[in-house]
Amino acid sequence: MWTQLVALLAGFALLVWGAERFVMGAASTARLLGVSPLLIGLTIVGFGTSAPEILVSLMASLNDNPGLAVGNAIGSNITNVALILGVTAILVPLSVHSGTVHRELPILLGTTVVAWLLLIDGRLDFADGLILLSGLIIMLTWVIWLGLHSRDKDPIEAEYAAEIPTNMTLGRSLFWLLFGIVILVASSRLLVWGAVEIAEAFGVSDLVIGLTIVALGTSLPELAASIASALKNEPDIAIGNVIGSNMFNLLAVLGIPGIIRPDAVDAAVLSRDMPVMVALTVALLIMAWGFRGEGRINRLEGTVLLACYIGYQSLLYFTTVR
Repeated sequence: MWTQLVALLAGFALLVWGAERFVMGAASTARLLGVSPLLIGLTIVGFGTSAPEILVSLMASLNDNPGLAVGNAIGSNITNVALILGVTAILVPLSVHSGTVHRELPILLGTTVVAWLLLIDGRLDFADGLILLSGLIIMLTWVIWLGLHSRDKDPIEAEYAAEIPTNMTLGRSLFWLLFGIVILVASSRLLVWGAVEIAEAFGVSDLVIGLTIVALGTSLPELAASIASALKNEPDIAIGNVIGSNMFNLLAVLGIPGIIRPDAVDAAVLSRDMPVMVALTVALLIMAWGFRGEGRINRLEGTVLLACYIGYQSLLYFTTVR
């Protein structure tokens, strides 16, 4: 058991470090090639913070553990909103100034509802995976178009520009880009092995491990990025990273097992986990949209979100431990 626990913790640590190296190298490479900060932030940063979830989903699916992949996708979305934004808002209340973030909020809610409807028949099959991955292509196309044709100066662009490394050569940038990918692949394999072994030892399902330990571990890059952004007075990035990550989780992380390992979905996903994820997404939209002025997640709302996370973890414990 100690070997599996060390593998799990080492996998988490390497995933976080590898994701940070990958984002740094990719963002610097894109900057040196003349890509705008807004486009870099909306694509590379969004993909990079979701890279751990995507790689874990791929490895779990290839390892014939689709439940772990599904749990990771849904659990990460719940963790991102309830835990990450909750803790971040308690530390530093978050205000929304970016028009891009406002546009992405209803799209995230719509994508969340579509994913729920695709799973409502109790299966995640090839057609579902194809629809989700097609949605990913559509989303990326829209984001790239937005980054290329945006005429209004979005406040989030200046925040992204401040975060992109400016002191790296192209060769060094490419090195960290490729090395980050290698670390992500290796650490995701290590993490999946450790997680599956621990699940079997404790007699819990891959789904529950994915919803809890793995979801928390793969969301660590978003937690670090959101807190760091908030402390630097970059609230739009803090919220935008969560929105982008949740979109990638729904379309890519949930789509991958549908393509590689179509399978039945645990009934608890539909009755317990998906409703919680949808409710938290609605709450995020209400808080961050700003129907009567500027969108803002204050400390009280952050406390409510954190309480929801604790309540959800308690629900998982009492519904899975006999």
